Amino acid sequence: MRRVHVYISGKVQGVFFRAETQRAAENLNLTGWVRNVADGRVEAVFEGEAKSIDKMLKWCHKGPPFARVEEVTVTEELYIGEFRDFRIKY
Repeated sequence: MRRVHVYISGKVQGVFFRAETQRAAENLNLTGWVRNVADGRVEAVFEGEAKSIDKMLKWCHKGPPFARVEEVTVTEELYIGEFRDFRIKY
């Protein structure tokens, strides 16, 4: 099991990035959360199987159709298993 903390920058707000991230994470059976950051980035924490995390990170580099991802910063963290589902934080 694996946990990553991710920041995504570019045109990532106002393009359904959070909703599509939630959908993709749920399809991969990942738990965690996603939210917009005041500086224009999107922040997320994903927990789950390593193979699913790899697929999610690949998705984050592209995002939904109207997004334009410029950079994805990934920090590996200690897996905790603290989440029951994947949520959008406001």
